[in-house]
Amino acid sequence: MSEEQRQGQGRGDRPDFEEQLRELLAEDAYTIRPSPAPYPAIRRRGVVERRRRVAAAGAVLATLAAVPVGAYAVGGSDGGSVTASPQSSVSASRAASPTPTPSATVSGPAGPATPGQLLDGITLAQATDGLEKCLAYDLERQRNGGLPMDLGTADSYRIILALNSTGDSNAPGDGIYVVAVREKPQETRLICNIKDGEASGLNVGGNDRLPDSPPVLADANGGKLYQQSFLDKGSWKLPFRWGFIGTAESSVAKVTVSYGGATSEAVIDHGWFVASGVLNQQVTLAPHIKGYDAGGKLVYDSDEDTAYQKTLP
Repeated sequence: MSEEQRQGQGRGDRPDFEEQLRELLAEDAYTIRPSPAPYPAIRRRGVVERRRRVAAAGAVLATLAAVPVGAYAVGGSDGGSVTASPQSSVSASRAASPTPTPSATVSGPAGPATPGQLLDGITLAQATDGLEKCLAYDLERQRNGGLPMDLGTADSYRIILALNSTGDSNAPGDGIYVVAVREKPQETRLICNIKDGEASGLNVGGNDRLPDSPPVLADANGGKLYQQSFLDKGSWKLPFRWGFIGTAESSVAKVTVSYGGATSEAVIDHGWFVASGVLNQQVTLAPHIKGYDAGGKLVYDSDEDTAYQKTLP
């Protein structure tokens, strides 16, 4: 038997494997198909992702909108950008109705330790109104390019003195002074001048005390409360209502201020001392301050303080 006959007999005895494979592939071409793309699932993920991005963008805008114009920290900011993460976004349900939150009540600044620190018939409400006008005045100043100062709101302050102010050649027109202090976020002292119902001047300082300061320390910028302009030296308007402020250590129990021949005992109010009086004569000497401990011992005398300016400019 020839070789071709033997190969043909082999093909007749068993099916051709290649032909069977081709038949199977041809039959399964209609049944074996790739799985359809999960379009609904992909669409749902796309919608969720878009909503997440919109929520994140809304969170950033809400954060930026919450920062008022002109509100700057004294020490500056870290300059970092606002980032909203997907976990911080909030989803709302149609069935859920939020419970109304009652609006916060602003209590206003704290009052002084004694009623006698509100002088010349000025009420706490009037002093509060003056303080609020001075804070608004500062915000307007910042919007016009002034140096940013984070003075906060009136309810973070305590009013320690309010008295009439006398106009002079440097600042004509009578009005009132309001002195207010706060402890946080940093110690701040404001001297506000209000004339004709409007803020006309604002002096901002802090606690001038240093580690080597004496137990009684006059405010470095408090001179505007007890003297008229040096342009009017020798011709002040009299009688003249004056005030004097400064700080005292806890060991100090009593402070006196003598001015123009009269002595006034100061009120010690949360570490600040406040004195006042009426000047009926022209003076050239600055107020004379003394401090005493609880036993009556003299612990401070401005006459012996080489850093204290004893004469008026």
